[in-house]
Amino acid sequence: MHARDIMTAHPRCCGADDTLEHAARLMAEEDVGEIPVIDAAHHVVGVITDRDIVLRCVAQGESATLGPVGKYMTAPALCLGEDASLEDVAHLMASQRIRRVPITDGEQLLCGIVALADLEKTDARSLKMKVAERVSAPH
Repeated sequence: MHARDIMTAHPRCCGADDTLEHAARLMAEEDVGEIPVIDAAHHVVGVITDRDIVLRCVAQGESATLGPVGKYMTAPALCLGEDASLEDVAHLMASQRIRRVPITDGEQLLCGIVALADLEKTDARSLKMKVAERVSAPH
């Protein structure tokens, strides 16, 4: 099984010049905690997470209404190709302590995203448990 088999295809995304408010609204509409940030050619340049917004903006006393995504996003984004195995996805999540991985096609364009919850939908539940333990462990 590969990333393309479990990914959410064509995820909502935003640009670095979009506001944090826009990114947060996308998160609320899609019920997700991360939005890929792309350039005009659909290459992933970063990701903006609910945690990025809270810790890098709100906790610093800045306004999420006007702040540009590019100022607060996590960059570069850690991506994998759509042919990556589930083991590769799980290894990246566990080693980097991340819950979501943007997926790119052969031209390095955003084509999907795999979340920790997606591993639960597969026969790779044991991988999900190992990743969840690692991602959730205190630093």
